[in-house]
Amino acid sequence: MQDTVVIIPTYNEIENIEAIIKAVFSQSDNIHILIVDDNSPDLTALKVKALQEEFPNRLFLEIRKEKEGLGTAYIHGFNWCLNKTYQYIFEMDADFSHNPKDLIKLYKACKDDGADLAIGSRYINNTVNVVNWDMKRLLMSYLASKYVRVITGMRIHDTTAGFVCYKRTVLETIDLSKIKFIGYAFQIEMKFKAYLKAFKIIEVPVIFTDRTKGESKLSSGIISEAVFGVISMKLKSLFKK
Repeated sequence: MQDTVVIIPTYNEIENIEAIIKAVFSQSDNIHILIVDDNSPDLTALKVKALQEEFPNRLFLEIRKEKEGLGTAYIHGFNWCLNKTYQYIFEMDADFSHNPKDLIKLYKACKDDGADLAIGSRYINNTVNVVNWDMKRLLMSYLASKYVRVITGMRIHDTTAGFVCYKRTVLETIDLSKIKFIGYAFQIEMKFKAYLKAFKIIEVPVIFTDRTKGESKLSSGIISEAVFGVISMKLKSLFKK
């Protein structure tokens, strides 16, 4: 997994951060990690700094002034990575909802199978691979992906997935300065931009396991942004055509 970096955005992930970093590094000696921390009050960044002594030249840290949203954290990370030489750039959560062992699957989808964007999909092949979610949240997520697929026309089953691998060229082609959404709708917008640019997108089946430590960042505002933002995003794309 050479030329690979995993971006992990954090806010109050002190309970998970050391374990997730070590789990990712255990997958390959060539993987690098970039933590983008929003000045966590629980001192997540301080723990990362201590771990940098154990993993010099592999573990990197960017600290932002305050909590500004998932999307802006990833954009910050993307820009940092594009100033380096990485060819494969991952998005991954800090809470073990994404299994580090699946990193190699997404990498191979890009490296060997020709994907420009590989998605760790929870809802492919007519199955629902989610563990520890209640029925309400599961239905909300599943139906949201269906809704997005209908509105946008994307042939993607898990449109809200946050476990992905981009080839460098995708992030270089998309104008990151024009990405508007900051919550989970950011994941939809990035996929839609890649879809409009005709990049090859492959979904790779993974099992999503809800966090057991720390608190979820999902809120009603984030859900509203996703529901109404998708329509706006689709309409704008039609007017551009």
